[in-house]
This record gives sequence, structure tokens and C-alpha cells, in this order.
Amino acid sequence: MTDAVDIAVIAVYLVGITLFGCSFYFKKETKSARAFMAGTGRIPNWVVGLSLLATFISSISFLAMPAKAYLTNWNPYVLSLTVPLAVVVAALVFVPFYRKSGCISAYTYLEGRFGPWARLYASGCFLLMQSARSGVILFLLALLVKNVLGAPIMAIVVVTALATLVYSMMGGMTAVVWTDAIQAMVLMAGAVFCAVSLYCGLPDGFSAGVSEAWDAGKFSLGSLSLADWQSETLWVTFLYGLFINLLTFGADQCYTQRYATAKDTKGAISSMIGGYLLYVPVTLLFVVIGTGLWLFVRNNPGVVPPEVAAQSDAVFPWYIVHRLPRGVAGLLVAAVIAAAMSTIATTLNSGSTVVLEDYFKRFFPKRSGERSNMFVLRAANVAITAISIAVAYAVMNAASILTAWWSMQSLLSGGLLGLFLLAFFSSRTKSAHAAVATALGTVAIAWVTFGPKILPGSPWIVHANLALVAGTVVIVGVGVFLGWAGRRKAGGAKAVAALAVAAH
Repeated sequence: MTDAVDIAVIAVYLVGITLFGCSFYFKKETKSARAFMAGTGRIPNWVVGLSLLATFISSISFLAMPAKAYLTNWNPYVLSLTVPLAVVVAALVFVPFYRKSGCISAYTYLEGRFGPWARLYASGCFLLMQSARSGVILFLLALLVKNVLGAPIMAIVVVTALATLVYSMMGGMTAVVWTDAIQAMVLMAGAVFCAVSLYCGLPDGFSAGVSEAWDAGKFSLGSLSLADWQSETLWVTFLYGLFINLLTFGADQCYTQRYATAKDTKGAISSMIGGYLLYVPVTLLFVVIGTGLWLFVRNNPGVVPPEVAAQSDAVFPWYIVHRLPRGVAGLLVAAVIAAAMSTIATTLNSGSTVVLEDYFKRFFPKRSGERSNMFVLRAANVAITAISIAVAYAVMNAASILTAWWSMQSLLSGGLLGLFLLAFFSSRTKSAHAAVATALGTVAIAWVTFGPKILPGSPWIVHANLALVAGTVVIVGVGVFLGWAGRRKAGGAKAVAALAVAAH
């Protein structure tokens, strides 16, 4: 795209949104480390809700979900359908707990429950998972911008990452939340426009296009087979979605940290429910766009370059750049860039919070002070940015970025969800029980992830997306059993002791 109007729109939009975010640096009440991590508690509920939505979407949803629907069908939308179930658990359990605890880090609780190892293990999993997520977001963003400027993908990744680094270090959480809210509104408007553009441009009309896609199975949510657990069936994606959303709402620092930015617990719950439930219709638009892209390519042979059509993640960026009206294309590109930067900024802010709260303050409490805390927060921003750039380079040749990310997320999240569920709901489980359960759960995750390469054709092989499910089930199951067995053994010992005393 070389149109001067679009380039101007991108430049004006990005400069404006960046200056808006950086402006929070000059507010006195956002200068402390606490305000940098959790805001000032004065942010309106609707802003927090839209911020949660924007963080949940990012460029992974906005670009990779249409790409997945273009390549296959509506199976990725099943993940969105599990959101309401996870929201209920979050509203009843997670939000009230985090608001009451007063802890900025989600992992502080685990140390009190199971000891230091649990806190360090969980925070380590989070840092790995979110660094990988930022890398995937950077790569998808680079695919889009490459069509605009023609620059090398890694050059775009590095420049965007460095720009986001400066933005996140200046504005803090307050800037991230407010800019996210703006990105959410622009992205929703852009998604609606793209969907309308695709389906209104069908050569034989809307109904004929829908019929064609239906006959090709593009609206399918996946196979209903209960015997096939090695493919992305409806049930595999449903289980993955339910577990990953519970992990997101209950143990992901990027989201639990937002609960502290609302004015009160009621406001935090309403913000969370509004933001996440809005995600369901918004992501429906994304799979609708994906099917529309498939119809566009099918009904316009030769229009999309073969090298673009061959890489599913590149089709939507190409369409935005080459088929949308002047100005609109530039605005949508700018919105995707800015939204990706905001999401990455959230990761940097949350990741640096974890480094400060769970590592620096934990091991160097005497060195903790306002000045040193701010230094650690900013140094952690730099380190996470470097790791994210490396991940972006590593995923460049993936056939489907969404599939690659789901696999990475299952593996890198480790036993995070299982450990939190044990801590919340199994009072009998002790530290040693949880450690054994987590170790076995990690083995289960490794087997699901790498088993197909070690023993191909084994009947014990399941789809890689079920790694998180398997690990969580093993951790909770083993942890609860060991807690029950330990209590029963202790009860038996007390009974024997009582009989001995009575005998004497």
C-alpha cells in the first residue's frame, strides 16, 4: 500500500494514540511503582471492560482467527463459546478473591498456600507464556505492516517492539487501560466494516455465497466424534477453550491485575463480565470474516497472489491493504498496530510486575524502595521485549499461527491452572502433595506435547491442545487424592495413639 491518504491516516493515528498514552507519564499520581502496576483506582468500569476486551483480542484474534477460519472452518469459535462458563467462575471466585487479598501479583497467594516453590513455578510459567504471546503478536503485526511498507518482517518486529517498550515504560497501567479502550472501539468498527465489505462484494450475492460455504463445510464447528482425540474436533477445542479461559481469568497476571484497577469489587465484576461477554459476538465477526476471505479467493481466482493465498495468516492483511477503500484501510491498519502495541504493553507491564513482586521483593526485600522498584520494572520491560522478539523470529514459518500459539500456550502454561485450582478448592492438599501432583502434571503435559514424535501411532496420543487439560486433570486429581490419603493416614495414627493411651 503506497497510497498517501492511508499512510497519513496511519501516521496521524499512531502519533495521536502514542502521545495520549505517554501523557499519563506527566501525572503525579502515576509516578509511584504501585500506580505503574495497578493504576490509581479511578478508572471507570466501562473503560476497564473495554481494556479487558482489547487485551483478549490483540492481533492473535483479529488476524489469526480469520486466518484459521479461512484455512479450515468455524472450529476456533468454539473457544469463544466457553467464555460465559469461565466468566461465571471468575465472577463468583476469582475477582472477589483478588480484590480482597490486596496482592498485585496473582502468585503471592500460592506461597502462603504451598510455599515459595509454588510461587516461583507459577510466576515462571506466566513469564514464559506471555513472552511467547507477545512474540506471536509481533509477528502477526509484522505480516500486516509488511504489505503496507514492504519492509522486512524482522525489521518491523524490532521497531514495533522497541516503540512499545518506550510506550509501556512511560505510561504505566493507567495509560495501557485507557488506550486499550480506544483500540477496542476502533477494532470492533473495523471488523464490522470488513465483514460487510467481503459479503457485499460476492459476485453471486450473499445467499449464494453462504450456500457455497455451507456446502464446503466452512461453517462447521468441528467433528462431533468422541473417538477421535487426535484432531481439532469440537470437543477437543471446547475442553481446551474452557481450561485456557479459566487459566486466563484466574491465574493470568495480565487479567487478574486489571481487577485491581476498578474502583471496587462490584465494578471489577461488572467490567469483567461486560468485557468478556462482548468478546463472544466480536470473535463471531472474525470467523465470519475468515469464511468471507475463503469465498473471496475462491470466486476471484488469480486476484490474490499465490504466495499470499498459500499462507493463511497473510490473506487478511492483504485484503485490508488492497481491497478496502482509501483511508479506511489505513485506519484499520493503524488500529491493528496500536492494538497490538497496547496488548504487548499490557504483557510488559504485567510481566515486570511479576518480576518485581515475585522475585526482586521476594529475594531482595532490603533493597526494595521506590527508586529501585521503578528501575526493576523498567529493566524487566527490556528483558521481556528481547525474548518476545526472539519468539517472533521462531514462529515465522508456522503454517497456522493460531495453531502454533495454542500449542505453545498449553505447553508453557505448565501446571498453572491445576495448581491454582488445588490452592482454591482443596484445603487438605499440602505443599508436598501439590509438588508431587505438579511434577506428574508436567510429565503429562510433556507427553501430550511431544508424545506423537516419540511414539507415533500410539493409542495414548491425543491432540496437542489437550496438554493443558491433561496436566490440569492430573494435578488436581493427584493433589486431591494425596491430600485425602494424608488426612486419612493422620487420622489413623491419631486413633492408634488414642488406643495406646487408653490401654495404659
